[in-house]
Amino acid sequence: MKKVIVTGGAGFIGSHIVDELIKMGVQVTIIDNFSTGKEENVNKAAYCWKQDLTTIDIEYLTKFMEGVDTVFHLAALPRVQPSIDEPIEYHNVNVTVTHNLLVAAKNADVKKFVFSSSSSVYGDAKRFPTPEEYPLNPISPYAMHKLMGEQYCKLFSTLYGMNTVSLRYFNVYGDRMSLDGAYRLAIPIFASQIKEGKPCTINNDGNQKRDYVNVKDVVKANIMVATTDKLFKGDVFNIGNGTNVSVNELVDMMGGEKSYGNEVIEPFQTLADTSKIDLELDWRPSTSLNQWIKKYIKSL
Repeated sequence: MKKVIVTGGAGFIGSHIVDELIKMGVQVTIIDNFSTGKEENVNKAAYCWKQDLTTIDIEYLTKFMEGVDTVFHLAALPRVQPSIDEPIEYHNVNVTVTHNLLVAAKNADVKKFVFSSSSSVYGDAKRFPTPEEYPLNPISPYAMHKLMGEQYCKLFSTLYGMNTVSLRYFNVYGDRMSLDGAYRLAIPIFASQIKEGKPCTINNDGNQKRDYVNVKDVVKANIMVATTDKLFKGDVFNIGNGTNVSVNELVDMMGGEKSYGNEVIEPFQTLADTSKIDLELDWRPSTSLNQWIKKYIKSL
């Protein structure tokens, strides 16, 4: 890799990928509209184009991509419930933009397209750990949009010979998770409540389990699929820790008090089978949630 584009490069995961690419000496262009990304996340060694990808002309985007060898596509509107409330906006951002980026990448002869997908495509899976070939059952517009992104990648590989790969992230945590805003994850929500001396508000009974994977391991997976000589044809890989903990256990790790309230519809358990990417690319997670949590709580 010599020249890459990272969409959503000012966001939580994208900014970490940008940092690693810069360390590798890669020329990086960030495309981000800063709806959820932050200025302080932007690596100053990268060129940052503040742009809403829903409004850009494909011909212009194609010219912009000329000479780029890899696109890391992370830009998206996140979270499940907002996608249910605003399905049209979410579709435009999460599906139409992905399609248009693929068209521009094809026209510009970009060598590889790495798409950030989500374990939400499995829906309420009943097999654990869950392998990539498990039947998919999206239960929200957000999950359906991620699945459509994966399928577009595979279609462009089939029709145009593009080298595309999708990474299904499980619950990603790590440095730069936002403590505020509408799209906070469970860990920063609980951290904010603990910081304010409040109990941690837990949905349902707290026994639901999640596979938490550190952002550093997610970055490693992105770099591995981007730098390998393997030709991907819409291949999909799970990116998880391969272990899971309950929400109650998570709050205990953080040292918080518990408060139970909302009953919500959600998968009871997520657990990644990561044997495929381990076998094909020798990727394995290396970060302990418990050890990271201890350092995180001390830093608040």
